[in-house]
Amino acid sequence: MRTLILAAAVAMAVSAGADAQTAYPSRPVTMVVPFAAGGPTDVVARLFAQNMSRTLGQQVVVENVAGAAGSLGVSRVARAAPDGHTLLMGHMGTQIANMILYDNLTYDSRTDLEPVSLVLNVSQVLVTKKAMPVDSFAQFADFLKRNQATISYATAGVGSGSHIGGMLVQSAIGVKNEMIGYRGTGPAMNDLVAGHVDWMADQITNAVPQIRAGTIRAIAVLGDRRNPSLPDVPTTAEAGMAGANSNIWHAVYGPKGMPAPVVEAVLKAVREALADETVKARLVDLGGDLPPAEAMGPAALRRHMDEELARWTPIIRSVAEKTTLQ
Repeated sequence: MRTLILAAAVAMAVSAGADAQTAYPSRPVTMVVPFAAGGPTDVVARLFAQNMSRTLGQQVVVENVAGAAGSLGVSRVARAAPDGHTLLMGHMGTQIANMILYDNLTYDSRTDLEPVSLVLNVSQVLVTKKAMPVDSFAQFADFLKRNQATISYATAGVGSGSHIGGMLVQSAIGVKNEMIGYRGTGPAMNDLVAGHVDWMADQITNAVPQIRAGTIRAIAVLGDRRNPSLPDVPTTAEAGMAGANSNIWHAVYGPKGMPAPVVEAVLKAVREALADETVKARLVDLGGDLPPAEAMGPAALRRHMDEELARWTPIIRSVAEKTTLQ
């Protein structure tokens, strides 16, 4: 009997050890942001990471891996062990636009990553340096037409959300300005504030603080409805540019092959972050739209990606040629 009790105790200990080894997360989780610190994706990631740390019981650390229009960071996650300890905060640019723009992209966002959930939708706003002598979209369009050879606009690189928005604006007006690319929207905004570039199509989450501070000028929200965080800024639809909607969505991914229980654990942490009143208030204050419950989860994100790829392919190819990553 004593031998049986001892054997049972050993078996229980082994089982407990195995469970401990497979428990998730067993160490800090890295959330890769594929752009420089200070940009809109970085801001969103840090808000989620702080709250998700409490739910997961391990610290979620944001790491900025900038370069090549965000593809360096995405590729790093795609190559990581699929154990849930490396996650990605991707967005429309890294997951959709890059797929359309680049011939030599090192990942396929549909097959090399495990979708977890959509987390935020952010409209873009057309902003200019403070010294630009325009007060409306009509004046802005006229100014660009008369000075297009000397005008430059800032982006976080080819394929970034700011690049996509910038292409839409130029296409609608019928001009072509010089694009100045940066390693993230944060550095791009810094140069806009300093007056080194003339305009930018930026995510509202990144632009609102500077607009409120009066360091840049807001011209129009790229959409068909005004944003609550910028109630006095008209839309491009109001200016007669119907259809020029640029919505930059953000979503969480892991490496392909991440086990279903781990995906569910990360999704639970995302849902709890979005249910937190402090997180919600901050995201809304920055101009973000929270996804409804039915738009969350892996299946919904897969469908959303398919729809976005179909929508953006003809738009992007009409204003930009396929290129190669530098």
